[in-house]
Amino acid sequence: MTVQYDEMTVLDYPDVLSLWQKSEGIGLSGADTIEAISAYLARNPGHSFVARQDGLIVGAVLCGHDGRRGYMHHLAVQPSYRRLGIGQALVEHCLDRLKAVGIDKCHIFVYTSNQAGQEFWKKIGWAKRTNLALMSIEF
Repeated sequence: MTVQYDEMTVLDYPDVLSLWQKSEGIGLSGADTIEAISAYLARNPGHSFVARQDGLIVGAVLCGHDGRRGYMHHLAVQPSYRRLGIGQALVEHCLDRLKAVGIDKCHIFVYTSNQAGQEFWKKIGWAKRTNLALMSIEF
């Protein structure tokens, strides 16, 4: 099986959105419209990726940074393609891009109810932060 990794573009949005909608543990909101994702990709060029098998998107991840820290969002792999290293490869592509622009730390937000997601991140070397609390406000 040959998987191709490409930078995500707004043209990938319909297929990526479909993948996210079908993936457990992915929380979508108004911040995930085509306009919002297009703006995110423009602010973070070359940092988000898709995985393709025979032209079909089988994995995707959003990645960007604020100049200090990197952030990944919505890592998803089609169920039939999981446990083949695609998720880890997508993460590595993102981390390589972050390193190339001088970012040396990256965060991912994982729902506390998403045990499979937490196990994936632990398996590839990420650590759960217990000294921080995420706080948000909608406006």
